[in-house]
Amino acid sequence: MTKLLLVRHGETVWNHISRYQGHTDIELSEKGRKQAQLLSKSLHTEEIKAVYSSDLTRAAETASILAAPHGLPVQVSKELREINFGAWEGLTHREIMEQFKDVAAEWYDHPGKVRIPGGESFQDLKERAYRKILELLAENDPGTIITVAHGGTIRAVVCGLLDIDLNHAFQIRQDNTALNIIEYHPQGYTVLALLNGTSHLRGI
Repeated sequence: MTKLLLVRHGETVWNHISRYQGHTDIELSEKGRKQAQLLSKSLHTEEIKAVYSSDLTRAAETASILAAPHGLPVQVSKELREINFGAWEGLTHREIMEQFKDVAAEWYDHPGKVRIPGGESFQDLKERAYRKILELLAENDPGTIITVAHGGTIRAVVCGLLDIDLNHAFQIRQDNTALNIIEYHPQGYTVLALLNGTSHLRGI
């Protein structure tokens, strides 16, 4: 069996104030590093074959913390980045709704169909990230891998793996350092064993 441990990066200051990051390279906050350390502790007994990450700092640093107990390098990939928010990068949700009211409302209702001004649609995101995930799974079959990415990226990948319409992407919750476990069985079926797991964050 091949198992994918798909993890969202730890919290950043921009996450805390609801500022859209996208491709903007924001590092983890101290809280984000603590979240990653707690997840690392909960996964230290897992037999991990490889660790992958988006090339953005917040994901790569989270991945480094998770990889350390296993003595593994982090292999980064631009394809695992968050959705490109284009003209929305650096804006808060309120600012986006004020400055791009019509297209933003349509995007929140139909994220799979609407492209962000100067950026991507969820379909664009799925095509690059899902393809990369399938490549990584094929390279590590059988085995267990950790892949650290972003909230939007993980939603798009989960929709792809489970054949869910991308317009349901926002119905999939992803907290910072959420752990998602997806199993690929030799018989050819896929099982979502855990979604948005955050039990490691109890106490903070």
